[in-house]
Amino acid sequence: MNIQDLIRPTIKALKPYSSARDEFQGVTDDMVFLDANENPFENGVNRYPDPQQNKVKVLLSKIKSVPTKNILLGNGSDEVLDLIFRAFCEPNKDNVITLPPTYGMYEVLANINAINIIKVELSSSFEPQVNKILEAVNSDSKILFLCSPNNPSGNSFKVESIETLLNKFKGLVVIDEAYIDFSNEKSWLERLSEFPNLIVTQTLSKAYGMAGIRLGVCYASEEIISIFNAIKPPYNVNELTQQHAIKRLEKEDEVTNEINKIKVQRKLLISELEKIDFISKIYPTDANFVLVKVDDANKRYDELIQKGIVIRNRTTQPLCENTLRLTVGTKKENEILIKALTDLSGLTKQ
Repeated sequence: MNIQDLIRPTIKALKPYSSARDEFQGVTDDMVFLDANENPFENGVNRYPDPQQNKVKVLLSKIKSVPTKNILLGNGSDEVLDLIFRAFCEPNKDNVITLPPTYGMYEVLANINAINIIKVELSSSFEPQVNKILEAVNSDSKILFLCSPNNPSGNSFKVESIETLLNKFKGLVVIDEAYIDFSNEKSWLERLSEFPNLIVTQTLSKAYGMAGIRLGVCYASEEIISIFNAIKPPYNVNELTQQHAIKRLEKEDEVTNEINKIKVQRKLLISELEKIDFISKIYPTDANFVLVKVDDANKRYDELIQKGIVIRNRTTQPLCENTLRLTVGTKKENEILIKALTDLSGLTKQ
């Protein structure tokens, strides 16, 4: 596959903006910077941030075993996803394939960028229907989005299905691994070099507990990353975000400990959910949330709100009628949730 054939002609012809910090590198403490029209009075953030976020990438490279040249950082995963659309999809012509129920921003970003959407629903067990997907694509199909572990179902897609799609789909395959750290399945980062059309996105918002700093990560071939670097805003990741990310990434043992605690709580939560009579099904999950089927999702959602507990009602999503998505909280938070559900269960029996 020739990636160059997939790039929009206007992007190919684009001359990237060169910021002051792009033109000069090799910063030392004794340098005098009079190139970027910054306020010279030091306050910790008066200078522009590193446009390539090199210190963050070095830490990620070490943790994920991926070279820095294969990493792009964005203002949340949503910016990363938007860059993919803008680089490869011609407005009012190309299309992308999504597999509902899935992360809603794929559709929002497609609409913003005037890109057509082909929807191929997952199977009843929330797995990609490979043959239907391949039958649905056409010559204008540029991107296939796979969310694995999937949101809102929580399951990881079968390796064989993803392999087939990577080999047979003639466009880019984006695997959204926002929840991969909670899964026992291997990340597709391990196979990045095998597939030139593979893009893997991750985030520091979930397992790393940094939702407030908005930092998304894209892993792909050097060729694809260079395209994104050419079109991204010059200083898309601010200095405070970079500083907080560095501090967190340097505490990998702490992050691992938190992930393990969440996994333990997930198992305990599921065992308690099995005792609630109005929950008819608990879907398998590799994420930090659990999707459950109840008797009346709207009713149960409202009842929990009245008890001061906010969950996600997914009943309007395809294949998700009367389902609720429950995030795994702390031990105390989960106990509050279970007590509320148990109380409501008791009322149902009366």
